[in-house]
Amino acid sequence: MSAEPAGTTGARRAGASAADPIGTDPTGTDPNPEENDVTLAEASATASTGPEGGAVDAPGAPRLRTQGARLAYDRRVIAENLSVDIPDRSFTVIVGPNACGKSTLLRSLSRLLTPTAGTVTLDEKPLGGYAPKEAARVVGLLPQSSTAPDGITVADLVARGRYPHQGLFRQWTSTDEQAVERAMVATEVDALADRHVAELSGGQRQRVWAAMALAQETPILLLDEPTTFLDIAHQIELLDLFARLHRDGTTVVAVLHELNQAARYATHLIAMKAGEVVAEGPPSEIVTAELVEEVFGLACVVIPDPETGTPLVIPRASRD
Repeated sequence: MSAEPAGTTGARRAGASAADPIGTDPTGTDPNPEENDVTLAEASATASTGPEGGAVDAPGAPRLRTQGARLAYDRRVIAENLSVDIPDRSFTVIVGPNACGKSTLLRSLSRLLTPTAGTVTLDEKPLGGYAPKEAARVVGLLPQSSTAPDGITVADLVARGRYPHQGLFRQWTSTDEQAVERAMVATEVDALADRHVAELSGGQRQRVWAAMALAQETPILLLDEPTTFLDIAHQIELLDLFARLHRDGTTVVAVLHELNQAARYATHLIAMKAGEVVAEGPPSEIVTAELVEEVFGLACVVIPDPETGTPLVIPRASRD
């Protein structure tokens, strides 16, 4: 049940030196069919791995980053001058109180939200400059909430994850079929393949959406609150699955509400408050009682998790 931290990057405190979504198009249509002159370099080779459960190589230079980004909805500014690097091959988790900007940051990394100033870049090129399918072959997204088309089955919805790999001269193949089957087995929805998505529970639907994201088979995977609607057993199973993907070389970026889960699974933690990065780095270096009180306003003690050795936050008992 444990997820062992892999490579780490240096911790940083704030102030220290230091369009179309990427993901599948559930409608099956490309909202931006125009070709783009920007071409994407081949995805970097996955890091070598040790024995099963072993750590991947230390994270490399970031492929995905924001630089001086202003993130806003209409005139409501959520973050100003936000610069974040996502270490390649890391399991990066973004945490913070409600409405601090963590999901907004993820939306900008997924092309769901375009900065009104500054840039979001993939491989040092503006993210918005890539053709949708080209970007979606590199960056996958499990959004916070999704709506399935009426009458669609589980197998057909998961198959939509292969949308970026289809084209005029590239139709459905056994490779696509195998990717869909692997994704459904990994998320334990294979037994639901012929069921209509509308018939499923919230937790089952969440696992189906996770399967669709996995079927996309991208080297970078963005997860916006992936454990929503799941019971604790399925939360851990799904996070363990993402940890295995990370160990196999996938860069995973997740927004999580549960701080202890974030500290257990992350190799790189980003703590946000009021649209700003307060601290970032390995959980073992930045998760302290002082940080938790500063970011969440929670008095606590931090001890080693007896199972993993990662930071474990224990709220102080009320003195009332």
